[in-house]
Amino acid sequence: MAAPTAPADLARDVLARAETAGVRYVDLQFTDVMGAVKTVTIPADQLADTLEHGTWFDGSSVESLARTAESDMYLVPDLETFRLLPWAGTPPTARLICWAHTPEGEPYPGDPRGALVRATERAAALGFDYRCGPEVEFFLLRRTADGGVEPLPHDHGGYFDFATDQSVDVRQAMVTALQALGIEVNTAHHEVAPGQHEIDFSHAGALKSADDLITFRYTLRAIAQQAGLIASFMPKPFVGLNGSGMHVHQSLRDRGGDNLFPDSRDEYGLSDVAKHFIAGQLHHAAGMCVVLAPLVNSYKRLVRGFEAPIVVSWARTNRAALIRVPHVTRTQAARIELRSPDPSCNPYLAYAVMLRCGLDGIERRLPLPPPVEESLYGFDDTELERRNIGLLPDNLKDAVEAFRHDSVVLDALGDHLAERFLEAKALEWRDYRMQVTPWEREHYLELS
Repeated sequence: MAAPTAPADLARDVLARAETAGVRYVDLQFTDVMGAVKTVTIPADQLADTLEHGTWFDGSSVESLARTAESDMYLVPDLETFRLLPWAGTPPTARLICWAHTPEGEPYPGDPRGALVRATERAAALGFDYRCGPEVEFFLLRRTADGGVEPLPHDHGGYFDFATDQSVDVRQAMVTALQALGIEVNTAHHEVAPGQHEIDFSHAGALKSADDLITFRYTLRAIAQQAGLIASFMPKPFVGLNGSGMHVHQSLRDRGGDNLFPDSRDEYGLSDVAKHFIAGQLHHAAGMCVVLAPLVNSYKRLVRGFEAPIVVSWARTNRAALIRVPHVTRTQAARIELRSPDPSCNPYLAYAVMLRCGLDGIERRLPLPPPVEESLYGFDDTELERRNIGLLPDNLKDAVEAFRHDSVVLDALGDHLAERFLEAKALEWRDYRMQVTPWEREHYLELS
C-alpha cells in the first residue's frame, strides 16, 4: 500500500515555503524508544516525492526501534512540523517530524509518537484535551584540559541570580532559536547549581509540546556547540549539586477550550476531575517512574535534600511533593505540576503514560489522599508508613519492576514499545552493574 497522501493544500504550502527560503536539504526526523532523534536527510528536490509517497528506511538499523524482520519502513512527514533550522546557515536546511509506517501503510506500533496520539485520542473520546507546559533544567558546561567538564568560569550563580558571563548570551541565543522554531518560551533563568539553567514553555497540546521538547534538546546542543560549550540534560551530572528535572504542568480542557481543573468552591481550587486525575497519577507513580526518569543516573537525582520528589504525595506549598498545585490568579491557568520527570526522558512516552494514568483516576473515580504540606525529608519510613505515603523507586532496577507490574502504563506504551523499552533498560542496568567506579576504588581498594 502506498504512503498516505499529504493534504494537497498543506503540501503545496510546505513546498512553496521551502522554495521561498531557498532550502537545499530537509531533515526527516523521528525518535527511537529512548527519545533519541534519528534523521534521514533528503535533497530539497526530493521533497515533493516524499510528501506524496514517503521515504523508505531500514528500521532494524535503529537501536530499540524495530526487529530485523521489520526492517522495511517508511517515513510520512507531519506537515505541521515544517521548520527552518535557524543555526544551519548556508545552504538553508529545514526539518519535518515524521510518522513511521509499515510497508502495508499502517502506523508502526513501535513509533513513540504514535503512543502519545493513542493516549490523546482516548482522552478526546472522553471529552478531554490534554495540555502540557514543561520547565526544562539543563547544564551549560565546557571541556577542561584533562577531558572533564565544568561550569563556565565566573558562573557561581544561584536561583534567579543576575549574571553577565558568557552563559547569559548563550541562553538568550537559545531562546531566540527556539522562538524561530515556533516554540513559545515563557521564561529563562539561572537555576540553583553553578552552570545550571532553566527554560520554560507555554502550555500547548500534548503532541506539540512533546515535539517542542525533542526540538528543544537538539537546538540547545547546537547553539551550545557553536559557542564551544556542552548543553547537558543528564539528570545528575555532579555530586553534591542539584540535578536537572523537567517539571511538567498539566491540565485538561473540554471541547470548547475551557479548563476543567478549577473549582472555586474547593479549598485547593480543584474540581473533581482534577482530583481524580491527580489520584490516578499518584496511584501509578511507581509504575510510570522509569518512563519519566529513565536512566541509571536519574535515581541519583531522586534523593533527599535537593528539592527532588521521593515520596508519593501532593501539596500546594511543599516542593518536595511529587505533585504540586500552583497558586493561580486566572481560572484558565489552573494546573497541576508533576515533579518527577527529568529532561532525559522520551517526551512522547512520558506524556502518554502521564495522561493514561490520570485518565485511569478519572475513569475509576480514584479518591485523592489528603495533601502533605509538611517537609517530607525529615519523615522516616515508620512515619511515612503511618501516613500511608509511598516512596518512588530509588534505583532503575526497582523502577523497571514497578513498570512491569502496572497494566495501565504498559498499555499506554503498547506491547511493542513496552518490550523494546524493557530490553533497553535491562541492558543499561546490566552494563551499570558491571562498572567499577572511582568511589568503589577509593573505599575498598585497600580494605583490610
